[in-house]
Amino acid sequence: MREKVSEQIVLKLAKLKTVNSNRLVRIKNRFAKDYKMTVVSNAELLTAYHKLIKNKTLKESLILNRALKKRAIRTMSGVAPIAVLTKPDACPGNCLFCPNEKSMPKSYLSNEPAVMRAIRTNFDPHTQVAVRLKALKDQGHDNDKVELIVMGGTFSHFPKHYQTWFIKRCFDACNGFTAKNLPEAETRNEHAKHRIVGLTLETRPDYITEKELQNFRRLGCTKVEIGVQATDDKILTLNRRGSTVKDIVQATELMKTAGFKIAYHMMPNLLGSTPAKDLKMFKDLFSRPEFQPDMLKIYPTVVTRDADLFKFWQQKKYKPYTDGQLINLLKKIKLVVPDYVRIIRLIRDIPCESIEAGNKVSNLRQILKTQLEAEGKYCRCIRCREARENTKKIDRAKLFIEEYPASNGQEFFLQYASPNKRILYAFLRLRLNHGQDHFIPELKQAALIREVHTYGQMVSITDKNQGAVQHLGFGKRLMAEAEKIALSHGYGKMAVISGVGVRGYYRKLGYRKQGTYMVKKIGVI
Repeated sequence: MREKVSEQIVLKLAKLKTVNSNRLVRIKNRFAKDYKMTVVSNAELLTAYHKLIKNKTLKESLILNRALKKRAIRTMSGVAPIAVLTKPDACPGNCLFCPNEKSMPKSYLSNEPAVMRAIRTNFDPHTQVAVRLKALKDQGHDNDKVELIVMGGTFSHFPKHYQTWFIKRCFDACNGFTAKNLPEAETRNEHAKHRIVGLTLETRPDYITEKELQNFRRLGCTKVEIGVQATDDKILTLNRRGSTVKDIVQATELMKTAGFKIAYHMMPNLLGSTPAKDLKMFKDLFSRPEFQPDMLKIYPTVVTRDADLFKFWQQKKYKPYTDGQLINLLKKIKLVVPDYVRIIRLIRDIPCESIEAGNKVSNLRQILKTQLEAEGKYCRCIRCREARENTKKIDRAKLFIEEYPASNGQEFFLQYASPNKRILYAFLRLRLNHGQDHFIPELKQAALIREVHTYGQMVSITDKNQGAVQHLGFGKRLMAEAEKIALSHGYGKMAVISGVGVRGYYRKLGYRKQGTYMVKKIGVI
């Protein structure tokens, strides 16, 4: 009965010109009353919708896709993120704050959502990716453009054969084909249904070397997340981090020189810190050229039973900030983050029942936004400005270019945004390295495009919806502007750290694959 009713609702919705959430609720309630049953869920409607398309009773509808989609925000940044975990393994670190649950990847807990999904698949990379692709599709999301995020701690600590196997199997899942080796899997992905347009790996600052970054590029990596935690050697030592500020600075320069996007993991409220020290460290991130991360994951320190910090807390040698202290600190931090940085996360996804002490507020981002608005302030970070579906005044978008020194080079942040910069439609990161030599041959004397991103609801590779932000040509315009800047500074070559699945886009703009980068001679007619 429910299946038939779901199909009737979908067929009724398909006849409407527009379907907003209120209208959808009214129709669902009406059918529930007429058939004396509980209201059908959007998941049931999505199942019915896909069945009707499969048996050719109905054609695909952008309107219905948007109306029935579960957790639409998942793909509002323009890509479908898929997180996978590596197998449990020994960790090179001995951090005071790190959970150390048996048979789990270091720093991860078995009741975290992503970990629970990995456990159900026995940490198999192919199955993890396949399951997430299906889940996104079942929830109404396009999953043609995949951002693959490999979690599980220090990826660099795994043997190279495991690293290669793990990444290859992720590509195999997206390709729907088992390749002979990683290079074949990557080549096939350029034309696959599910293209990996970005690949993120996690590691420690002290593991970043020229050789390791060349290995990361071989694997298709475009973004590196490093556990910085703090930029104060005393605090790092007190918390047994095992890496130093010097390691962080050197790693950052190497990664930027090679064109990687960089996300810092930062931990306010570590043992030995204070709100004032934490705020100063965040200010240093963007006032000192040797740091300047592109993205942040802010993980306020929490006490878990499996971490050594638990004993310090029990002995009253460690005291977490109060909710008020933490919220006040995070508001100040948000106000110092520049508009070329994206705050990816504000808390770790640790369930409350596993937190013995520390922050348990799960909706921090919403609280901070509400309080800042009440004070007439707002966060300028990329995530808070993403256009998403707010495109009514996109014809007024203006180009803004910001230049800043970073890690022995010059960075340019180009963005198309509303005139007041409150709504961000697209951006590009351009880097000009100081010095002509390079440890990656194809990057010698080249300007670097480290990231190009267009925001708004993700558009399928085959979708011809010209009204979508991703099809308005912002990317091409930003590329042209970047080439002009590079030329004006004496560069005759441009290199892009392209994700495997987006190489075709750059080929259309005249770029050709050299090594693991897409390269083009510029200024040549």
